[in-house]
Amino acid sequence: MGEKKGTVDRVRALAQWTSVKAAFEALGRPVETLEAVAGFEDMVFAANQTLTGLTPRMERVCFLSRMRHPSRQGEVPYFESWFKNKGYRIARVKDTAFSFEGMGDAAWHPGKRLLWGGHGFRTDPEVYEEIAKTFEIPVVMLKLVNERFYHLDTCFCPLTPEAVLIYPPAFDPDSLELILRLFPIVLAADEREASSKMPCNATVIDSTAVMQKGAETAIRHMKAMGVSAMEVETDEFLKSGGSVFCLKMHLY
Repeated sequence: MGEKKGTVDRVRALAQWTSVKAAFEALGRPVETLEAVAGFEDMVFAANQTLTGLTPRMERVCFLSRMRHPSRQGEVPYFESWFKNKGYRIARVKDTAFSFEGMGDAAWHPGKRLLWGGHGFRTDPEVYEEIAKTFEIPVVMLKLVNERFYHLDTCFCPLTPEAVLIYPPAFDPDSLELILRLFPIVLAADEREASSKMPCNATVIDSTAVMQKGAETAIRHMKAMGVSAMEVETDEFLKSGGSVFCLKMHLY
């Protein structure tokens, strides 16, 4: 991707992907996989093609993405088929004028029926009305304004129902105010770490954050909130702007 195109060490990347999978399993989360398809190297970023969740009646729903870039649009049908075979109800954006990039831009609030919806670069804000109706939930929309942080999952990581780790310059003032109103504790990621280590792209399982190693400031913040860090290496994926959170999709 961009200047990093062609620089990925495939052997190292596979070893790192395997270590992320092993970390989830060590924390008691079984992992299922979807077969890779030739020509879709970005399929590995499995957070982007769908948004999964439950309705109030515990119905499993897979809301499909409409990827902004043509090079990724062909990934979505393979995810649709996989989730359909698993018994999920499939939903999608009806208006083809709008883009939506799944859990790259949509984050569930821990312990609440509330969705945070990022927009500004990859996702159009209009899609969230339809998503709110599908899951029967409120959506708090956050506008992204820093092109280095093009998805919500690059700059926003709920740690607990009360605490969130963010990179503040990624948001417009109104969005920052919403975050401060709804989270009693807002932790700020260090600028250098936010770009080079992507701590906001961690995946929190119970009270453990699986994350790129070396984000020392973020790890100290997390420990103060009672969240421990399980550090893994994802530098081959960081070349394309993704880390642990990007590499998985929640299953129900």
